[in-house]
Amino acid sequence: MFSLLQQTAPVVVEHSETVVSTETAQVAAHGADAAHVATAADAAHGASSAGMPQLDISTFGNQIVWLLLVLAAIYWVLSRVALPRIGGIISDRQGAITGDLMAAEEFKQKAKDAEAAYDKALADARAEANKIIAANKAEMHKELDAAIAHADAEIAARSAESEKRIGEIRATAVEDARAVARDVTESLVQNFGGSVDQNLINDAVDQRLKGALQ
Repeated sequence: MFSLLQQTAPVVVEHSETVVSTETAQVAAHGADAAHVATAADAAHGASSAGMPQLDISTFGNQIVWLLLVLAAIYWVLSRVALPRIGGIISDRQGAITGDLMAAEEFKQKAKDAEAAYDKALADARAEANKIIAANKAEMHKELDAAIAHADAEIAARSAESEKRIGEIRATAVEDARAVARDVTESLVQNFGGSVDQNLINDAVDQRLKGALQ
């Protein structure tokens, strides 16, 4: 047992020395970190006490250089990338608008041409209709005149025939009346005991009928 203690004692001593040295190193490192933090805090405090960095006169040269570089970069980006794209888009839109206006003008012209063609076709149709109506009227008047002439001729023929028949009937009636009148006159003369003179009876009957017919 004593020998076991002798063997373990050096190990414990070495371990104790190692732990002590480690703790000492950690304390030293912690002190260094604390000193560094304090130094940074002092520097920040000093900078903050000096004012805003961009208002420091000593940095104006660098600020102007970087400002010029940033402006040059922005101008290059705008002139090389943004502005050409914007110009292309504007040009495309302008071309589309111009094309739409030209198409609208073309459609408008086509509509005017179609309207003019429609008006012309309507006028031609009206003129043709008037011609057809005039031709039909002329044909109807011609046919009507022919029908009237035919009717007049037929009426004249029938009137002439009627007049002829009436004349024949009248002549026959006059002759019959003359014959009857002669017979009656002759009978009356005989009944009254007179002498019958045929010539006198005929003259008297003719005179009487002539006065009656007038």
